[in-house]
Amino acid sequence: MSIPTNPGQPGPAARPSTVTISGYLLYAVAAILAITGLLSLVTIGPISDVYSESYAGTELEGTESFVVVGVIATLVVNILLAIGLAVLAVLNLKGKNVARIITWVVGGLGVCCLGFGLIGSSATSSFGAPTTGDLPDPAEIQERTMEALPGWYNPVSMTLSVIALLALLAALILLALPASNEYFRRAGHGGGEPPLPGGSYPGYPQSPGAEPGYPQAPGSDPGYPPAPGSNPPPR
Repeated sequence: MSIPTNPGQPGPAARPSTVTISGYLLYAVAAILAITGLLSLVTIGPISDVYSESYAGTELEGTESFVVVGVIATLVVNILLAIGLAVLAVLNLKGKNVARIITWVVGGLGVCCLGFGLIGSSATSSFGAPTTGDLPDPAEIQERTMEALPGWYNPVSMTLSVIALLALLAALILLALPASNEYFRRAGHGGGEPPLPGGSYPGYPQSPGAEPGYPQAPGSDPGYPPAPGSNPPPR
């Protein structure tokens, strides 16, 4: 049985390609963040060995444990951000304007982090330990760290970061285009929801055997008691 619809109710809002592409780009960025986070696990062993050997017998002996904690923290942040972007992509594709606003905020922070990471910050860089006393030179530690890492790690990590940055920027821009604005506006006003069956307000109960329409006046239906002082209806 088909469900009647109200002709005045707007139909589902057609999703423009700008929103669809933006959602797929967010999926791609989420996947890249998860991959780069998992790839950082291969750096734990080499970095830990370098710092352990470099600071052995100094006042900063045991520094390698902090480096390991930093790599694991980076992995957790990447995974959480990847899950968040994937959820926002799903909600954006459904026309949730709140999700679009959150995407701009989270995506803007992500662009800043990726940009600063490409400029110079990295999980394998030395954290600026002083060179006074018996402490080694941070530049030497940095050089030894780069040599200890697998040869493919830095090029792959850099390439994935650049792709993620460009894809995230494109996704944010696409969500701000006029076609996207119209889609989220219509969806926010109910254009993206299915119409209600019938499209009319419920009527009053009808008298048994009466024609559908306006409710029957009291006294015209045998089911109602007669008014005081009036003659009972004929049977």
